[in-house]
Amino acid sequence: MNAEKKIVELGLRLPPPAAPAGNYVPSMRVGDLLFLSGVGPHKPDGTFTTGIVGSDLSIEEGYNAARQCGLVLLANMRAALGSLDKVARVVKVFGMVRCGADFGKQPEVINGCTDLFVEVFGDVGRPARSAVGMIALPRGIAVEIEAIVQIAP
Repeated sequence: MNAEKKIVELGLRLPPPAAPAGNYVPSMRVGDLLFLSGVGPHKPDGTFTTGIVGSDLSIEEGYNAARQCGLVLLANMRAALGSLDKVARVVKVFGMVRCGADFGKQPEVINGCTDLFVEVFGDVGRPARSAVGMIALPRGIAVEIEAIVQIAP
């Protein structure tokens, strides 16, 4: 697997890693695992996708917000490891969708991130996953996603 080559082939542009917005680090390595802090959907212009999925935003817009989160997570992986080629497997993704109480399509939204990971890493990019709804997320963002990846020996 050559994830860095795949990024180029897909024409993806990873954003610069974002500085933490609080008292935490973007990632933490423990043994052969890299734990990635939750990230929001940073747009290329530096703003975030905000709003309530299923109300202010369509499922497609939520999907795109989750994909934006995936790009930020990829940037944070690269920053921590030096290269995406050092990722052996995406182990777990935890996705949070800002939505109303009657919204039930969180999995379809979080697919925006996990579809991206499969595009970049192939089958080893298909993680165990949770996709849940939240009444509120920091700064009104529509989606927040965290991940755990295994580092290649």
